[in-house]
Amino acid sequence: MNKNKITQTSCANTLPILIIGIGNTYRGDDAVGLVIAQHLKKQVPDYVSVIEESGNGVAFMESWKDADTVILIDAVHSGTKPGTIHRFNASAHPLPSKFFRYSTHTFGVAEIIELARTLNQLPSHLIVYGIEGKRFEAGIGISPEVNKAVQEVVNRLRQDIHSFLKIS
Repeated sequence: MNKNKITQTSCANTLPILIIGIGNTYRGDDAVGLVIAQHLKKQVPDYVSVIEESGNGVAFMESWKDADTVILIDAVHSGTKPGTIHRFNASAHPLPSKFFRYSTHTFGVAEIIELARTLNQLPSHLIVYGIEGKRFEAGIGISPEVNKAVQEVVNRLRQDIHSFLKIS
């Protein structure tokens, strides 16, 4: 048994939780959301879904329509130190759009969330993790600074899942 796997033994109620890793494998640190999703897939129980998205906002709005709790993970570029982990409660407050301004996606994550808010299509709980990237140019592999943040974000996500199970 994987000792890191989150179990349901202490959970009375389990509403669907969806984790979406966003990114592009071929754009350096932009891949960090995908890398974290791949790490997390082996550690979550059946009632937690982990998917990978390229950043098509309509696709992830469609994917979260049946989830009570959604956690998005994406690379950001806000000017802080590479590898810095930002966590936002997007169901309560708009995201700072400057964090996602260098998105390689059609629309940035902040714009998609605000569109969903306007259309009354936000999940009950929406958490967004942004990991400060160092390089976003073409190329495979994330920087050492961003790679160092991966395990910390996985640990925080495990704590978030436990917290959401307690309040559901």
